[in-house]
Amino acid sequence: MMASKGGFTGPPMNPNLNPMNVGHPTGMRMPGMLQPPTGYPRSIPQFAQRPGIPPSRMGGPMGVMGSQMPGPSYGGGNLPMRPGMDASRKRFLHHQQQQQEALGSLRRGAKRRKMADKVLPQRIRDLVPESQAYMDLLAFERKLDQTIARKRMEIQEAIKKPIMQKRKLRIYISNTFTPSKPEGEESEKVSSWELRVEGKLLEEPGKQKRKFSSFFKSLVIELDKELYGPDNHLVEWHRMPTTQETDGFQVKRPGDVNVKCTLLLMLDHQPPQYKLDPRLARLLGVHTQTRASIMQALWLYIKNNKLQDCHEKEFINCNRYFRQIFNCPRMRFSEIPMKLAGLLQHPDPIVINHIISVDPTDQKKTACYDIDVEVDDPLKTQMNSFLSSANSQQEIATLEMKIHETIEYINQLKTERDFMLSFSNSPQEFIQDWLKSQCRDLKLMTDVTGNPEEERRAEFYEAPWMPEAVGRYVYSKVQQRRQELEQVLGIRLT
Repeated sequence: MMASKGGFTGPPMNPNLNPMNVGHPTGMRMPGMLQPPTGYPRSIPQFAQRPGIPPSRMGGPMGVMGSQMPGPSYGGGNLPMRPGMDASRKRFLHHQQQQQEALGSLRRGAKRRKMADKVLPQRIRDLVPESQAYMDLLAFERKLDQTIARKRMEIQEAIKKPIMQKRKLRIYISNTFTPSKPEGEESEKVSSWELRVEGKLLEEPGKQKRKFSSFFKSLVIELDKELYGPDNHLVEWHRMPTTQETDGFQVKRPGDVNVKCTLLLMLDHQPPQYKLDPRLARLLGVHTQTRASIMQALWLYIKNNKLQDCHEKEFINCNRYFRQIFNCPRMRFSEIPMKLAGLLQHPDPIVINHIISVDPTDQKKTACYDIDVEVDDPLKTQMNSFLSSANSQQEIATLEMKIHETIEYINQLKTERDFMLSFSNSPQEFIQDWLKSQCRDLKLMTDVTGNPEEERRAEFYEAPWMPEAVGRYVYSKVQQRRQELEQVLGIRLT
């Protein structure tokens, strides 16, 4: 019978601020738009309606010319479309698609910034020589990132391998004796003793103590067979998947004489260790080790003794020692694990001989034994916490975003400066070129194939497509007015 015993236990600049928009006359377009060939920015105008052209041709709320619209038909049914309208519609739709893709790429870019986005353009570095200090910091950051990435990979590789540390485990073995009492008294009628096996790590760091039973795979206490018989002299404890860890073990048995006992402690090695066959152990110089260490020692022996076949690299030519151990003159590398499995045994248990004393004068004495055990290195916990820590990564990401916003604001200021410098150098030429660029933008957004000279004449608006365009425009206005009245009156007009 066994039971557990609880004994030991510069604030980045605001990118939304745009000082160049203050104090300029209405109608003047500011930078941040398309870049013209002359070096200053051109604005992309809002979708505007050309005088005399109904919204239906512009792809507005009434749809594109030729699309089926609800309501009455004007102009006697399907009228011929203006030549070139299909191309204009395709260009407009293509431009809209490009704008949507650009917005999507901006959203993705906000999450996936690149190192090149933080580099100041050369023209800005020429204007501000002090910016070289920022570029030096970028170069240092690049080296630091490379070093951190390399160290992280090294830590990840190190964690895959067992990082163990040898420590001293002190085992305390003690016993108490309870003599029998005369009949009638409230006490034990039969003499008995109780054996206790406890232990703890010496100088265990940290507040959390490791349970004594967690160091062992099994514990067997062998009592004197002559006193307790062949069927009751063994007390066994084996680790199971549902085993709860304890701080110690205790065994209670009747008896009033000294008892010789033997404790067999099987350590729980992680990863598991094996004892080699004596012949192979002498050959490799390895007695008890993990399977990986045994395989490494075996390969070093093969390499140092040049047992690998020169022509067929997958074969090993056994020397006289290997022939005695593996019983074959030649074998493949792939056969080594299978042949090695028969030469591996469970490691020897720790054997402690102890005498359970029932003498009242020395029953309180405790025997102490120190054994070497392997525990996880505290450095491994720190490595895991370093790899899994997300606080530093979030802080770095926040700072990276601020840097990107500041660089974008600096580029915006440079664009505005170029805009104003171009205007100050030659205002008349600047305004003329600027108007030309706006005209090109307008044509790009509306109808590239149009002819301004043709469109300013009255004959242009007598084309066959005009009646349907006017009808659609009037129908759109009627529907818009009807919706407004329904909202105001709260009823549906039919």
